[in-house]
Amino acid sequence: MTDTLLTLVLRYLDTHADADGLAQTPIAGLTTIRSAEPTGIQHGIARPLVCLVLQGAKQVAIGETCVTYAAGDSLLITADVPIISQIVVAPYISLVLDLDPAVLFELTAQMRTLAQGEGARAESTDAEVADTALRLMRLLERPASVPVLHTQLVRELHYWLLAGRHGAAIRRLGGPDGHAQRVARAVTLLRAEYARPLPVERLASAAGMSPSSFHHHFRAATSLSPLQFQKHLRLIEARRLMMSDGVSASSAAFAVGYESVSQFTREYGRMFGLPPMKDATGRIHASG
Repeated sequence: MTDTLLTLVLRYLDTHADADGLAQTPIAGLTTIRSAEPTGIQHGIARPLVCLVLQGAKQVAIGETCVTYAAGDSLLITADVPIISQIVVAPYISLVLDLDPAVLFELTAQMRTLAQGEGARAESTDAEVADTALRLMRLLERPASVPVLHTQLVRELHYWLLAGRHGAAIRRLGGPDGHAQRVARAVTLLRAEYARPLPVERLASAAGMSPSSFHHHFRAATSLSPLQFQKHLRLIEARRLMMSDGVSASSAAFAVGYESVSQFTREYGRMFGLPPMKDATGRIHASG
């Protein structure tokens, strides 16, 4: 990892970061992140991605796996999975790229690699990955070049991920008809329509599987049942509405698809450790 990459990311953040320390770039799926202080525990459902840490350290728990990755490391997530994360060393700076299954499929076919992998892992960032990321960030400083050149650099970054330390873990994303990609189609539907009732038969149809096969492969990929996954999406969005938009607990519950506020309160407490209003009040006081 080079100081030059950190300098370029900081420069981009200084100009484009929002109040949460995020700066989306014009390159689809490429995001820069900054946090000036360690954070509390955060819940989310991650997409397949690679995160290059340039400064600080972060801890991520996925199921029974807990990893801490620091400056010079990269974290790979190969499925849509629920994560619990916390920045433990700050200032924290990272560069995140969403993985593109279509690019991976093309590359794995050319490289004749085997499909295998695991949900998440942290490794030292390969020099070739860091170098390609550096050239992507340099590209952003010449906006006219982005539409012409970014595609080949993103493709190169995927190649070096496949060829490097993360290769074995990432390869299972490279097959359009494999179980991972079939489950991903159902996840896309869940993310789009989480507030509506979604029968497992409809999700299985989207994945091109029988309901029993779909249920098995969905849990294997995400660690959750489809219903649990939908519940996580609803609760995470409800919490965001309460914390960021000041929405009441009952309004948030109905907005994300709950018909019973009491059920929402019980499930919220089980996931976040506090009932909704107490959680929201505590976060407001902490930020104040």
